[in-house]
Amino acid sequence: MNLHEYQAKQLLATYGIAVPTGHAVKSVDEALAAADKLSTNGWVVKAQVHAGGRGKAGGVKLVSDKKQLAEEARRLLHTSLVTCQTDAKGQPINELLVEETCEIEQELYLGVVVDRETKKIVVMASTEGGVEIEEVAAKRPEKILRAIIDPLLGVLPYQARDLGFGLGLTPNQIKQLTKILLGLGKMFIEKDISLLEINPLVITRQGDLLCLDCKINIDDNSLYRQQELGAIRDETQDDEREIKAREWELNYIA
Repeated sequence: MNLHEYQAKQLLATYGIAVPTGHAVKSVDEALAAADKLSTNGWVVKAQVHAGGRGKAGGVKLVSDKKQLAEEARRLLHTSLVTCQTDAKGQPINELLVEETCEIEQELYLGVVVDRETKKIVVMASTEGGVEIEEVAAKRPEKILRAIIDPLLGVLPYQARDLGFGLGLTPNQIKQLTKILLGLGKMFIEKDISLLEINPLVITRQGDLLCLDCKINIDDNSLYRQQELGAIRDETQDDEREIKAREWELNYIA
């Protein structure tokens, strides 16, 4: 089960992980009202679909005033976004995320996955943020740092510090990264996450770490105990195979 970006960021925030302030909206009026609640003069408008490559497909736009905000919200809502990860029909855009902007100094990558062979969790970090990690792995594999996490222990502080040193962070930023990774490790286990990507994790002009984008997949087999997460599932984003598989499971259980 996939989460939308705004849902993933809400989950991050509950674990004390810094994310930009933003609001999910379903109409142009809601988008304009959301802008009034935010502190920056411009905003980022993001289509909420379960697919990567939104930026290149026109699903992420920076706007500087309310006229542009209304135009972009009107252009995106209730249409379909076709990206490199969708079929020709694309994914329906029923919600947008209107978010504060930030000044970016550097983009990093963080990922947490389950290694089925070792039955452990792998944390990946890279200075090559903002691009597909598969591309980095193929062309510059030495740029990907890894830490093997025992699920019984979670992320240990020394592992987070080692990754911070490898990324070339300052002492204060290493403290921030340690807090982020300890929170991610705890969340990954408690919420039965199978894949988590923060791309990019940015260093702002002020020198702070901020999770600018987040992708989270929940293990479908855990939804019987992750009922709060299951309740926010957006079934409009599921493809036909997922819908049929879920119908088969329900019929089988019945």
